[in-house]
Amino acid sequence: MNNAEALIGLRHTCDPADMEQPIFTTRAHVFQIDPSTKKNWVPGSKQAVTVSYFYDSTRNSYRIISVDGTKVIINSTITPNMNFTKTSQKFGQWADSRANTVFGLGFASEQQLAKFAEKFLEVKEAAKLAREKSQEKMETSSQQSQESGRETPSGNQASSFNGTDDEKISIGPENEALKSEAEQRKCELELEALTESNARLQEALEEQKISAENWRSRVTQSQAEENQLRNQISELELQCKEVNLEKERNVQLTLRIQQLESDLQDKQQELENLCKQAEIIPQLMAECENLTAKLQAAELKSQDLSEKLKLLQGEIDGSQHKHKNMKTELKKFMDVLDGKIDELHEVRQGISKLGIDN
Repeated sequence: MNNAEALIGLRHTCDPADMEQPIFTTRAHVFQIDPSTKKNWVPGSKQAVTVSYFYDSTRNSYRIISVDGTKVIINSTITPNMNFTKTSQKFGQWADSRANTVFGLGFASEQQLAKFAEKFLEVKEAAKLAREKSQEKMETSSQQSQESGRETPSGNQASSFNGTDDEKISIGPENEALKSEAEQRKCELELEALTESNARLQEALEEQKISAENWRSRVTQSQAEENQLRNQISELELQCKEVNLEKERNVQLTLRIQQLESDLQDKQQELENLCKQAEIIPQLMAECENLTAKLQAAELKSQDLSEKLKLLQGEIDGSQHKHKNMKTELKKFMDVLDGKIDELHEVRQGISKLGIDN
């Protein structure tokens, strides 16, 4: 089924008996199994789209349909043999043998997935009941046709066996006339049925045209909504960028706070060390006072020693002066002594001479 046929198949007429009605709608990301690998998922839509269950009252059938803009990405008729499997907390899938593919839906929450799976079971049971009813109708109609087929030949056989050759000859043309009238009547009935069917088809075609126009307007509206949503997505992306920048700032601030906390811990450790040192301060103050007292005593002793040193210096200066005087006097005495020694030597020489002379 192409996109146009699928869109026409989603018609909504005024008569509830001839309309395909949505019975459940949700939003999800649509995927299809890769036909080449049968393992990887191929996204059917770039973003979450509307996925709906539809009930066709004329055919008594159920379908899952999803349209992205003008593109039909899911058109799956539900049969009693289908199973919906939850493969994760927010993802489910089912196989469609008619479409020869596997559809996957990714939901925004576990609740949406649970509701969709529950609705799938309900629709599956309803499709099963509809198939059983149609089979019962077919079996009933086939039995009735078989019974009517059995009754008709018996009447012909009875007339053929009971009549004579003359009667057969006389009845033959009448039977042909009756047959021609029956065939004519049958053709008239078929013509009337075809006329009615053609009228219904014309009405259905008009309804489909109206439905197509409605769908075109809805598609246009959906495109406008899509553009609006894209603009909102762009705004959200900008907001996300701002949020990311804010997150980066928060990370930087967190690192800065951690660094400040580390510095604070270091300062607290230093403060604890200072507090421990502050506990030693009174002892240090006492030692300082003792040292100050000792220093003052030493200063007093120094002053005394300075005075004594001055006195000793004065005595030394006096002794040096005396030593100089004594040295001067000693020199004078030595000079006198030398003069006396010279005189004594001269006297000694004179005495020697006198002794020699004598």
